[in-house]
Amino acid sequence: MSSRQISQVRSFNRAVTQRIGALNDDYLQRGRPLGEARFLFEIGASGASGVDMRSLREKLALDPGYASRLLRALEAQGLVTSTPSKTDARVRQIRLTAKGRREYAAYGKSSDAFAEAVLAPLNETQRTKLVAAMREVENLLRAGSVVVTMEDAASADAQFCLMRYFSEIASRFDAGYDPAKGLPAGADLLNPPNGVFLIARLDGAPIGCVGLKQTCKRYSEIKRMWVSPQARGLGLGRRLLDEIEARASALGVKRLRLDTHSSLTEARALYARCGYREIPDFNGEPYADHWFEKEIET
Repeated sequence: MSSRQISQVRSFNRAVTQRIGALNDDYLQRGRPLGEARFLFEIGASGASGVDMRSLREKLALDPGYASRLLRALEAQGLVTSTPSKTDARVRQIRLTAKGRREYAAYGKSSDAFAEAVLAPLNETQRTKLVAAMREVENLLRAGSVVVTMEDAASADAQFCLMRYFSEIASRFDAGYDPAKGLPAGADLLNPPNGVFLIARLDGAPIGCVGLKQTCKRYSEIKRMWVSPQARGLGLGRRLLDEIEARASALGVKRLRLDTHSSLTEARALYARCGYREIPDFNGEPYADHWFEKEIET
């Protein structure tokens, strides 16, 4: 990245924080700073059941100490209550009080009024351009916030991703899908030393996965690649491919192969864009119609 790009990001950050009032201790004239207001908003947006402290911290990427201070401040104002979770006493469940619900509604009205104030000085063409630019910036910031890590393929988040993957392809394949009838790619084959399993997370929640299965000395296979529908459009499929290729290269793998179904047109297009060439059937996978291969650098 260039120094010009870095300078533009810093300039953008200064312009936004000043325009939205992030520098003030009285955000939207409701008597508290932006951090407390955002914390209150996320609790209110979670609904009547509330949200657990751990999930809230992960979503907002907050230091545990700072999150605790925000919670104590809102409790002192009578806006929220926190109680031990019924499923895990180590986790606090946070809910709005009646006063908190009124304050949450007031913030909603104030936020709408502020958004109108931002747009009001602009003509319709400028408003359209600004809103479109905001949408694009938001998507790009979300893409940059995705974290990809290597995980145990038997972990809860890994199984969540795999179940979503199985459910989606079963709905897209004309004849459905039964994992037991396909070639094996269980946790034992996707964990070291036999393989690698990666999970992508956004705001602490799993939104994608991909596995590497060491099939033989000549090549390894990419398996179980999935991106949540809510995360599509962020370039995550390409990123997962890049990440798993890098892991394979580090392990000394020189050739990657994969298979896919004819209904997964987006996946086939992605593989072609990323340098995979179509080859004959190499594994006899009963649910596959297309097979691909790519040589990678080690």
